Amino acid sequence: MFQRVAIIGGGAAAATLLSELLGRRPPRMLHLDWYTGGGAQGRGVAYDTRSPRHLLNVRAASMSMFAGKPRGFLDFVQRDDPSIAGTDFLPRFRYGDYLEAEVAHALQQGTVHGHDVHVIPLAVDALVPERDKVTVICGDRARCVGAAVLALGALPPQPLDGVSADVLASDRYVVDPWPLLAGAGVDPSPRKVALIGLGLTAVDVLLELSAQWPRAEFTAISRHGLLPEAHLNAAAAPFGDSAELVESMRETPDIRRWLRLVREATRQGADWRTIVDSLRPHTPGLWNELPIPQRARFLRHLRWAWERARHRMPPQVCRAIAALEQAGRLQRRRGYVQAVDLSGDALQLTLTRAGAMQTMRADLVIQTTGLNLDVSRADHPLVRQLITNMHVTPDPLGLGMQAGSDGRLLHDGQCWPNLFAIGSLLRGSRWESIAMPEISQQARSLADQLLAD
Repeated sequence: MFQRVAIIGGGAAAATLLSELLGRRPPRMLHLDWYTGGGAQGRGVAYDTRSPRHLLNVRAASMSMFAGKPRGFLDFVQRDDPSIAGTDFLPRFRYGDYLEAEVAHALQQGTVHGHDVHVIPLAVDALVPERDKVTVICGDRARCVGAAVLALGALPPQPLDGVSADVLASDRYVVDPWPLLAGAGVDPSPRKVALIGLGLTAVDVLLELSAQWPRAEFTAISRHGLLPEAHLNAAAAPFGDSAELVESMRETPDIRRWLRLVREATRQGADWRTIVDSLRPHTPGLWNELPIPQRARFLRHLRWAWERARHRMPPQVCRAIAALEQAGRLQRRRGYVQAVDLSGDALQLTLTRAGAMQTMRADLVIQTTGLNLDVSRADHPLVRQLITNMHVTPDPLGLGMQAGSDGRLLHDGQCWPNLFAIGSLLRGSRWESIAMPEISQQARSLADQLLAD
């Protein structure tokens, strides 16, 4: 086993791995350093929101931190409110409360089991991996560990190409919406707000700002102008022929073929949601069988459709967004944003659609394009250091870092024996790697590796 381990990152993936490690009784004492980077331990960006309008987009029964304890989250919330059902979509801050409670419990367990645990509320500046150790540099202090795990979550978002320097300096273009949502007050507010992106981040922004700024009108722009799909009002039975469908897909790793197979399954009467959900446990294996050109084709042509179908809105959120549209406060536009420039006392957006150029004006523009996983362009000191020193290899399609099937990061085409990642940085090798069901499985497997004799 690795007797000295460093976990780098303070979000849900780090908290889940920490809890898995400290809940075990390994043959020797574990020395564990957890670099949380400051902030609430375990909540991360996704679960740090305090707004009751921001709901989980997975039903409560499927949100346990632990693969071996499927009722973990449901039991936690039912202790306060027994009327909560496993099919409910709960506020995300409740999941943050659950994460914090499990972290506190894990730290207590670590003491009982005799582990040596250090929670360090600082960010790591640099890592120097070698074959037999990893040096962790934090400020003027360096510590050597047997293994290190990157659990960084979402990287800082970067402004889109075409946004002028004057616009960025004006504070009218918001690259990261979460600080804005945390500090947004009731009027005075901007009257015309433009959102670039129409995924679940945009939905969160619309729900919060439409309530905080009752006089504001919103225009949301995306390639197809479509919102995420909605969950069914009631939980549905799994798709019955999923094994046959997956086997047919494995026989021919080709995106066009896969799309035809899914459409055929839908024509047989199955709801498309149950088909998409049935593929979820098999997605990492299917993704690994796709050659790089096929993955690139998927990202160009089908990613938007998969994201809409896979990452769905709770029914009540769908109704709230529909009410904004019916009230005339939300409009959706199709197109690509080519440029954002200052124009007098407003911002001017230049859009293209089907080769035609259009313009629109807004008082405020908010970038809601979702996760940034392109490590080659990331404004993150530790990631920059690892890339610059060629300790890790960026995914060729901008989906995190190259890694082996067990989460070990690649260096010169070879896996490090002692440098791992968990969560979003593994999206290039697994595709499904950002939601809690996948993260809990990764944490359990990684804990097994780190503590194995």
